Amino acid sequence: MYKVANASEYLVITGVGIQEIKLAKKAWILPGQSSSVFDVSPVNYTFEVQAMSAEKLPFVLPAVFTIGPRVDDETSLLKYAKLISPHDKLSNHVKELVQGIVEGETRVLAASMTMEEIFKGTKDFKLEIFEKVQLELNQFGLLIYNANVKQLVDVPGHEYFSYLGQKTQMEAANQAKVDVAEAKMKGEIGSKLREGQTLQNAARIDAETRIISTQRQGEGKKEEIRVKTEVKVYENQREADLAEANADLAKKKAGWDMEAQVAEVEAAKAVALREAELQREVERMNALTRTEKLKAEFLSQASVEYDTKVQEANWELYQKQKQAEAILYEKEKEAAAQKAIADATFYGRQRVADVELYAKQKEAEGLMALAQAQGVYLRTLLDALGGNYAALRDYLMINAGMFQEIAKINAEAVRGLQPRISIWTNGGEAMDGNGSNAMKEVAGVYRMLPPLFKTVHEQTGMLPPPWMGTLSDSKQPTTD
Repeated sequence: MYKVANASEYLVITGVGIQEIKLAKKAWILPGQSSSVFDVSPVNYTFEVQAMSAEKLPFVLPAVFTIGPRVDDETSLLKYAKLISPHDKLSNHVKELVQGIVEGETRVLAASMTMEEIFKGTKDFKLEIFEKVQLELNQFGLLIYNANVKQLVDVPGHEYFSYLGQKTQMEAANQAKVDVAEAKMKGEIGSKLREGQTLQNAARIDAETRIISTQRQGEGKKEEIRVKTEVKVYENQREADLAEANADLAKKKAGWDMEAQVAEVEAAKAVALREAELQREVERMNALTRTEKLKAEFLSQASVEYDTKVQEANWELYQKQKQAEAILYEKEKEAAAQKAIADATFYGRQRVADVELYAKQKEAEGLMALAQAQGVYLRTLLDALGGNYAALRDYLMINAGMFQEIAKINAEAVRGLQPRISIWTNGGEAMDGNGSNAMKEVAGVYRMLPPLFKTVHEQTGMLPPPWMGTLSDSKQPTTD
């Protein structure tokens, strides 16, 4: 009989004239010979391998293997024909064989690696599994045509990868929030800084323009007045120079006094501000981003406003000085000298008032910063105590040493009373005779009287009547 196998099949011939088996695509089947056909097309096997890492952490490795006979090697094909072809390649026998090899090699390899090594070196882990599984399949004449190992999965009750993914997501989200807040802060600070510089430059140029214009006008007026009043100016030149020198000296003294007072105020307030800043640093970690943003906004705005006000004040002051100088040349030198002295006095008082105002502002800022730090401190303590105001009050009293102070005050009060303590006793002597008990009671009462009289005398100053007895300097009373 002549038989022909399909494109994906082989004939297995045994019997007369054949030592073991013979493989062929087509052949004559002689009497005394038998034949069978087996398919060499690969089959997909799907597994969910359960393994455990070196830290005893279980996990599931879903995998799909495409396995079939090795058709390019005659020896492997003979092994497959002998060992596997009698069974259906889709039967449980073949599937369990392949699954046992895959699971065994995967578990042995996973047990020698930590979960971090498996997770980070997933590619190398998969490649090593393929190599070890293929080495075992060679003895059955099988070949791994394709293998797809999916992502590692947690075993129910052991959510390692889930928690690891949540950790990574939270770290990325938090870092993104920090980066956004930092970029926003830098943008707002840069914007405020550029706006402030623009306003400062505009104000400076405007002030310089007005100053130059005022100078030109003043020079023209001075030239006109100089021609008209040259003789009178020469007569009063010495007096005017002396008055001008006195005015300049008064102005310089006022400026030096202001700078010294400002330096003292800033030095005194710098300590309080530094203490408030340190206290605020302890509490600011819970709201760092928002605090820095507000700080940048308020500080930049305050700095711009302060510089603008200073420039405006300096421009106004310079304008007033130039106007005063123009009027000084128009008036008589005597009146001009008096006016200069009056301006110097007014300028000195104004600078003193500015110094006092600046000191009060710095003091108020320090108190506000200290109050804000104390508020954050109390709010943090209250949150930590679960909103219990009684517990917060007790903690503040203990921390401030109030209970120790109360105990000390009570002790001082009791010591100031100087209490006197008297100990009474009726004696303990035994008496002989038949009437010992009655006499003992009488003796006890009688012995109790002297300390009683002495105590009354010490507390009230009253003495017992003479017929009851008198008190002496000694401890023993005398009786009539």
